[in-house]
Amino acid sequence: MPLVVIKRDGTREPYDRNKLLSGIATACRKRPISAEKIESIVNKVEDILSDKYQTEIKSSEVGRMVLDHLFEIDEVSYVRFASVYRKFSNADKFTKELTKIRKERRCKKKHR
Repeated sequence: MPLVVIKRDGTREPYDRNKLLSGIATACRKRPISAEKIESIVNKVEDILSDKYQTEIKSSEVGRMVLDHLFEIDEVSYVRFASVYRKFSNADKFTKELTKIRKERRCKKKHR
């Protein structure tokens, strides 16, 4: 049985690998991220989906998984994807997200 994605408005649609690839590729446009790396992110997300989810998943969960992977590889792509996924309603929310990224990056560098 195919996986169904539950959208924010409650509508359901079949999971679409190409839609996920396209969303990530858009966030990574003009960034030093190869098509292979984007494909790898999608493969990792799909591995999680096949392991943990039987028939349905919220689109927000898929978005969170993508953000987790983008955070590790490119801040700009992460923020681009987050701006769509989290629907920042104003500059303050966007700025808070950037501040959070910087703090997390500093913490990771200290613990290396």
